[in-house]
Amino acid sequence: MPVIKKTIPVLHKVENSAAYVTIFLLALFPTLEVIARKFFHTGVPESYNYIHHLVLIITFIGGMITTREKKHLSLSLNLKIKEPLKSRIEIANRIISSMIAAAFSICSFSFALVGFDPQRKIGFIPMWLVAMVMFLGFAVMAVRFANAAPRTNKGKRIAWIGIPLGCFLAFDPLLNILTHFFGELPAFFTSIQEFYHSVNGIIAYPLIILLVVSAIFGARIFIILGGIAYMLFARTAQPLEIIPNEAYAMLISHTIPAIPLFTVTGFLLSESKAGERLVRLFKSLFSWFPGGLAIMAILVCTFFTTFTGASGVTILALGGLLSFVLIQGKYKRKFSVGLLTASGSIGLLFPPSLPIIIYAVTAQISVKDMFIGGIVPGFVMVLALVIFGIIYAVKTQPAREPFNFKEVFAGIKESIWEILLPIIILLAYFGGLATLEESAAIALLYTLIVEVFINRDLKIRDLPQVLLKCIPVIGGVLVILALAKGLSYYMVDAEIPMQLTAWMKANIGSKYVFLLLLNIALLITGCFMDIFSAILVVVPLILPLGNLFGVNPVHLGIIFLANMELGYLTPPVGLNLFLASYRFEEPMVKIYRSVLPFFFIQLATVLLITYLPVLSTGLLSLLGK
Repeated sequence: MPVIKKTIPVLHKVENSAAYVTIFLLALFPTLEVIARKFFHTGVPESYNYIHHLVLIITFIGGMITTREKKHLSLSLNLKIKEPLKSRIEIANRIISSMIAAAFSICSFSFALVGFDPQRKIGFIPMWLVAMVMFLGFAVMAVRFANAAPRTNKGKRIAWIGIPLGCFLAFDPLLNILTHFFGELPAFFTSIQEFYHSVNGIIAYPLIILLVVSAIFGARIFIILGGIAYMLFARTAQPLEIIPNEAYAMLISHTIPAIPLFTVTGFLLSESKAGERLVRLFKSLFSWFPGGLAIMAILVCTFFTTFTGASGVTILALGGLLSFVLIQGKYKRKFSVGLLTASGSIGLLFPPSLPIIIYAVTAQISVKDMFIGGIVPGFVMVLALVIFGIIYAVKTQPAREPFNFKEVFAGIKESIWEILLPIIILLAYFGGLATLEESAAIALLYTLIVEVFINRDLKIRDLPQVLLKCIPVIGGVLVILALAKGLSYYMVDAEIPMQLTAWMKANIGSKYVFLLLLNIALLITGCFMDIFSAILVVVPLILPLGNLFGVNPVHLGIIFLANMELGYLTPPVGLNLFLASYRFEEPMVKIYRSVLPFFFIQLATVLLITYLPVLSTGLLSLLGK
């Protein structure tokens, strides 16, 4: 035991160091590619191969760290359950999680062995060996899920049963591995395999129901989605290696490297004093105007959410500062909390929003078109909150300050480097100077230079801590995307979208009725499911429906994302409501009351975006797209 206790911190340091190096290389290769292309008219050999497989590596190292830090996304209804029932439910969740993770580790091992030509290499490293990071990641996650059971010896012992259960669930891939190494196996393995297939046919649906129920009690989202896909494939005796194959294909696809790069950029901004500088700037610009401080809060939240892609980061990082400024400016606490909760996801329609990137990849449409399509609807959502803030200020007369040119100039001078960041990204990407992942790498490098060497808010020694905060977000999101892709594949393979389209065609004749039903369905989805997994699971279902009713693909995407954004505010379980309750130390009932006016305002804008397609497609038409 003492040896294990001494070894664990060393392993943690190795994990952390591997993650830091991977992120560094992920930023370095695209930057070198841009430099080589622009100045030497050449490129870095195999750079994109390196970049895409670095994403695979950071996904599973990140997944291991996220499990270690207990930060995987879950539905988390915060049900008040008393002991000992609470511990028993947690043990059951740990058994399920370790079982599914163990099954995926074996499937991933089998996939790495059979899915690659042994001669294929990335540089000098065989590709199958790089793919083994999936096996390692899932195996470590399985062990950590089991080991994190409530701290009673009995509980921990029981939780470890999940790993052998997972090995049984993955019996077919396990046989493939044994056959690969040992050749033909004894006949009794065939008997076990027949028993395994018969059991799968019986337990598949009960296990799926158990997974759905466990979601209510805090099981991790990637375990739920991946587990459902796994049991559906196992029930139909399809090769279980399809799921890690789909995960691999998802993670090495184009534009996905932008997700970790923009996430790190957002965290560097949030951990620096960029928020304070932008507050000063927008306060100096608008505090003379009725509702000026509210406008300031909305714009600052929009800026940060655009880069982090996660509304939670904005609320947690800036909620305290912005609520202090608003309350000091004589805005009522109820209004301030409601405004900041609503503004936490308001930037998701502006480039370089991560959900827009993921939607475009999933729907197989142009990322640029989605970026352009989101600009006007994004401004509409921001403008709606701004107008409400002005109306509130006119009625309540909070404090205002006279316009001061010197303060404005000082604010611009102080925050000029942050203001230039979105301009640089847009010029690089839309100007054709760099691809999306290259633009993300440039943004990260620029932000690092600004916050470490120019503004000096962060020191070199602070960077590991900043990265350690954002790695669970990167790992958590990318693991969800990886496993949700398997469920998406199953639905398409089972022709579920086609069946749904046929039913809609037979029963719904009006495009406007379809759009209304779509809004209701997406609002419920956004309330119960995080935006990243929703994109992978729901988008394949709605794409053929959009085609059936003649909805422009970009317009459909903006409708989807706007509804997901609103879902964060939807009682009783919208994600922003929980985060706001935690950050502002308010009971959930008070948060509901505070956010309700903002919810209805945003609902009106979502309906406007839905029924006025010109908001999403007008700018594209003007640009000839």
